[in-house]
Amino acid sequence: MNFSRKLLAPAAAMAVLAAAWSPAVHAEDYPNRPVRIVIPFAPGGSNDIVGRLIGEELAKRLGQPFIVDNRGGAGGTIGTDLVAKSRPDGYTLLLISTPHTANATLYKKLPYDPNKDFAPIARMATAPLLISVYPGLPVKTLSELIAYAKANPGKLNYVSSGVGSSQHLVSELFQIRAGISMTHVPYKGAGAALADVAAGHAQVSVGTVLQALPHVKANRLRPLAVSGPQRQAVLPDVPTVDEAGLSGYDGDNWWGLLAPAGTPQAIVDKLSKTVADILAEPEMRRRLEAESATVAYLTPEPFGKFLASETIKWAELIKRLGIQAD
Repeated sequence: MNFSRKLLAPAAAMAVLAAAWSPAVHAEDYPNRPVRIVIPFAPGGSNDIVGRLIGEELAKRLGQPFIVDNRGGAGGTIGTDLVAKSRPDGYTLLLISTPHTANATLYKKLPYDPNKDFAPIARMATAPLLISVYPGLPVKTLSELIAYAKANPGKLNYVSSGVGSSQHLVSELFQIRAGISMTHVPYKGAGAALADVAAGHAQVSVGTVLQALPHVKANRLRPLAVSGPQRQAVLPDVPTVDEAGLSGYDGDNWWGLLAPAGTPQAIVDKLSKTVADILAEPEMRRRLEAESATVAYLTPEPFGKFLASETIKWAELIKRLGIQAD
């Protein structure tokens, strides 16, 4: 009996040591096969663009393919659930944006826990929003739009890509900050929504610069203001929301990377450090700026705190307005 115990004690000690060292060992040779980046939205949008940019650079630096897998549907919850239930080994990652934190409140019952089922890797970039209007509307500044909306409550129509979409939420946040009331007209996509503003069927759009820019360049939309701390290089004559006289509007879009909860911290840290190196490259900054995005890197712990604060912000808005996803 004592002999058995003497044999088991070293074996148990070795098992503990192996467990302790295994994350480091895995991180050392990670990745040794292709990695999948799940984007929970259809191809062609801003999530897809940012995901492919980052995936391409991760592949160059880490020596394995980082394959983008678009799994759209249900406001991003289908692809998100897939990653939540994936093996936590660093070979399935999730690219997220604003809807990830809003969905926690928008949906009555999610098949995953947005907080507990994921490990934050990095926030990568943010993108400002553009407040624009149909050129036939008799307003040329943000102040004039707000004054017009106050004089005509409920008569202006604003578009979104659907009930509970990020475009819907940031538009509602704008109305609250401006103290105005407009009528929501939801569409099945941002493209159709913007086309109807350009055609005069609706009057106001609050969405990403990236989505609106082609219409602005063709004079089908009149840009009034961009969110964020500074003007955009692609629209140098358009003032910021603060410059236009409305302070405290913080509805910018953002993108980040998550892994399934339980992914070894050493792998999470390796990915986060690699993303930081990629974002530090002038060429990557230039490519993001061409998409009207700005590098806004956060390491895992601050990114986790940011996600918590965003979840609270959108929860307060969604509950206040009684919005429920279809």
